[in-house]
Amino acid sequence: MKKLRHIFVMVAMICVLAMVGGTAQSQQMAPSVEQNQITAIDILLLPDATMIQHAEAVNARLLKDFPKGFSLDASHHPHISMLQRYVHTADLDKIYAAVSRVLAKEKVASWKLKAFKYYYIPDKNIGLAGIVVKPTNDMLKLQKKLIGAVASFMVKIGSASAFVTTPEDPDINKPTIDYIAAFVPKATGKNFNPHVTVGIGTQDYLKAMLAEPFDEFTFSPVGAAVYQLGNYGTARKKLKEWEFKP
Repeated sequence: MKKLRHIFVMVAMICVLAMVGGTAQSQQMAPSVEQNQITAIDILLLPDATMIQHAEAVNARLLKDFPKGFSLDASHHPHISMLQRYVHTADLDKIYAAVSRVLAKEKVASWKLKAFKYYYIPDKNIGLAGIVVKPTNDMLKLQKKLIGAVASFMVKIGSASAFVTTPEDPDINKPTIDYIAAFVPKATGKNFNPHVTVGIGTQDYLKAMLAEPFDEFTFSPVGAAVYQLGNYGTARKKLKEWEFKP
């Protein structure tokens, strides 16, 4: 009997230790699992053919200068970012519904937006270039409403796992990760710099391009969408889209 009691005690101790070990392991794994449940999204406006033609023309120039850059295509769609955030993946349907309610009250298709210059964000010896759009009161009001609509779903910090990666483009650089986390307030309101990203070039080439005269043009949004972001803040994976009716 003493031997049996001793065996029972040893088994109980082993079970307790296993439970404690399992709990500790799950706590260690929790941050990683949580990160996989976070998505980096871009709530954006889709420009009309006029802007797309200009963006594609500049993109072609930049690829000649820096062939390692990216082409504008279905997974690098020209767009105007209104709001970039880390959100819980499980809340995406609720976010779509919230954005839809905001858009239903706006007449975005009637907007006439003006593109007026180039700009770029430096990164070592290269830069991410874009066509800058003059912000309007309507754009700022829409952005403010979108921020309010998704505020309850926001996650402050994300990681590379929240983005779209591919075998051809497997990495997400730290400036991109940090930019999304700081988008509100650093890129909103009075700091809003609406633009259409057009590609990557060497800084020498981009400086020369910015020194060229810019022929201003007007265009209109034809839709809105929510995309999952890729490296350099590109719109890589379409999650939801709304088409504007004139």
